[in-house]
Amino acid sequence: MKIATFNVNGIKSRLPNLLEWLEREQPDVACLQELKALDGAFPVNELREAGYQSLWKGQRSWNGVAILSGGGAPVEVRRELPGDPDDTHSRYLEAAVDGIVVCCLYLPNGNPQPGPKFDYKLAWFERLIEHAATLAASPHPVVMAGDYNVVPTDFDIYNPRSWLKDALLQPQSRECYSRLLAQGWTDALRNRFPEEAIFTFWDYFRQHWQRNAGLRIDHLLLNPVLANCLQDAGVDTWVRGQPHASDHAPTWVTLDLERLKPARARRRT
Repeated sequence: MKIATFNVNGIKSRLPNLLEWLEREQPDVACLQELKALDGAFPVNELREAGYQSLWKGQRSWNGVAILSGGGAPVEVRRELPGDPDDTHSRYLEAAVDGIVVCCLYLPNGNPQPGPKFDYKLAWFERLIEHAATLAASPHPVVMAGDYNVVPTDFDIYNPRSWLKDALLQPQSRECYSRLLAQGWTDALRNRFPEEAIFTFWDYFRQHWQRNAGLRIDHLLLNPVLANCLQDAGVDTWVRGQPHASDHAPTWVTLDLERLKPARARRRT
């Protein structure tokens, strides 16, 4: 199974880019962020014609998340992150897809910091950490995929010097991500490339894409049950070089789900 995450940065304006990527790379599951569209504007028919069934939660002009499946339809588990019933941001979806619990998230950016946006980022992160503890310990295979808006270390950015005040690099943000991993999650891309600079985001300014001046902020975390199935991981960088591209590139993992069978057999005995 191939599971990908992709911040599309506006699904209406970048639908051709999304469809081209789906046709060329054919992920089995795709988690999308930053739809920037209301529910009624989601291109469900176009995606169905491309071979994908969808679960989505939109929002006007910003946010919005979706889970696409090329196999069985995503079965909704929850449409929001627990812990704050007053939170109206569309940032989290959780569904069962072909036996895998798939969590699609769009963690708050937090800029400018300090300030209320950064406070909200950290509060949202704490809610994620609390919910993720249950998922990490689950006997079911779980992936948490999305735009985390966190650069985990200085190794995950082309040069931290001009980003030192950015919310993505703050010690509090990185400490939250570290505590998340400490629950037992495997950062799939870093696991696959432990000593290589890998980026998933290149902003539109100062020729960052042309200079490969990127950041790694899109992550796929696997709980211990699913981490055993990890085969490969990567970034479809060609997507970032297309006309009218998102500033993110799709990031993915491939999984050998046959490895789940022995563990499931042991639980039944």
